[in-house]
Amino acid sequence: MPVLKQPPPFSAAVNSCFSAGAEAYDSNACLQRAIAARLEGLCRRGELRLPPGPRLDLGAGSGLLSRALERGLGGETFLRVDQCGALLRQEAAVPQLQWDLNRGLPPQLLPAACLASSFALQWLEQPQRQLQHWCTSLQRGGWLVLAVPTSGSFPLWHQAAQRAGVPCTALALPEAQPLIDAAQPHLDIRCQQHLRFSRPNRGGLTFLQQIKTLGAQASRRPQLTAGQLRRLLRGWPGPDQAILWNVLVLIGQKR
Repeated sequence: MPVLKQPPPFSAAVNSCFSAGAEAYDSNACLQRAIAARLEGLCRRGELRLPPGPRLDLGAGSGLLSRALERGLGGETFLRVDQCGALLRQEAAVPQLQWDLNRGLPPQLLPAACLASSFALQWLEQPQRQLQHWCTSLQRGGWLVLAVPTSGSFPLWHQAAQRAGVPCTALALPEAQPLIDAAQPHLDIRCQQHLRFSRPNRGGLTFLQQIKTLGAQASRRPQLTAGQLRRLLRGWPGPDQAILWNVLVLIGQKR
């Protein structure tokens, strides 16, 4: 992976948004906490045996996944790696590194024994290429533990934007199959799941406020005007339709 001299503009926007929501992140990240617990359970039941070497939580945020895996796998602590210093400071007493993953992985920590990541890959430039880099950065016998939201998520948001005739500012999420294709040449895939999570739909304004509270509102599209936002909310489907996330889970061992 090439080393970027400056973070791309979108990366800076993502950092700014998550920094603003850092103090409230841990108490509001219900889905992320559930995913961390699922990954921990899958690793524990799969009896993962990690070789000696660096264990990295990529896009660690406030450490939800790191703490879960440390409970389930034991052994050495995971190094929390994230661009957002404000999120890392929520866990000040643990090993951490502030690093923009768009630059690739820290070369001094490779090859890694385990690269774990949950709900982070989608924020990076070229997620498929980044995932391929992660796989090649594992030592032989090392493990990838990954969860990432994928395309087809938030259909209500897209539907409301289409009804209202306004741009949909939801983050464009990666397709699942190209990510699988990026990992398969390098890993023996031990677990591959396509999950769908749902939450009650309490209206567009509540949903968008929840996204902002998490710091997950960064978009590659311009912010909606006040008039566009009102049209979007008027077009939001009713409570009979749930908020949906598609999530790809991959756990694999480097050949």
